[in-house]
Amino acid sequence: MENPEELGTYHEGDILIPMRFREDTRNGLLALSTRWPGGVVPYEIKGTFTPQELDNIHHAFNEYHNKTCIRFKQRTVERDYISIVNGKSGCWSSIGRLGGRQEVNLQSPNCLRTYGTPIHELMHALGFLHEQNRYERDDYVKVLSENVKPGMMSNFEKGSARTHSAFGIGYDYASVMHYSSTSFSKNGKPTLKVLRNHPDARQLGQRRGFSPSDIRKINLMYKCKI
Repeated sequence: MENPEELGTYHEGDILIPMRFREDTRNGLLALSTRWPGGVVPYEIKGTFTPQELDNIHHAFNEYHNKTCIRFKQRTVERDYISIVNGKSGCWSSIGRLGGRQEVNLQSPNCLRTYGTPIHELMHALGFLHEQNRYERDDYVKVLSENVKPGMMSNFEKGSARTHSAFGIGYDYASVMHYSSTSFSKNGKPTLKVLRNHPDARQLGQRRGFSPSDIRKINLMYKCKI
């Protein structure tokens, strides 16, 4: 089954970057302007979803509510908010708060088989990039470029220490933000090779939900007192 996070022609597969932000695609984590004030994210649900899919979206919200200080709040008159839609273009989100209405696309049914993919896309909306794009990732994984689909190597670009921070949290193979070992593969062979003997290496690309380090990073970024 094709990974719905790879369907769109977006930066890193599932990251939508508006034209006005494309000169610097690595400003998500350190730019304070991209954070949601007080950790409150107003939202609306505009797509047509089944009851089970809506349950998975709200389950994702509740995972944030239970484990972080982030609060997804149904929009009333807020100017800045996310709009959850289900266009036929895969699973994708922008990075951080852009200002105004910004879409988070969760295509039915593949993006909503569990609540893990909504958690992943909402982490993008909070301001997080993919784990394997960390600037120090070459110490932990090797990109096997010979197996990557033509034109898709940009999905494996590294961030810079100047604009990208993990808030002191070590590299996390189990992160819900990590690609799988065969992401963007042209031949079914691995595109990412784990370089360390670590028990979490088997979880590469998991979409079951937060890892403990994911939770810590969110709470550090938003200065949660939990």
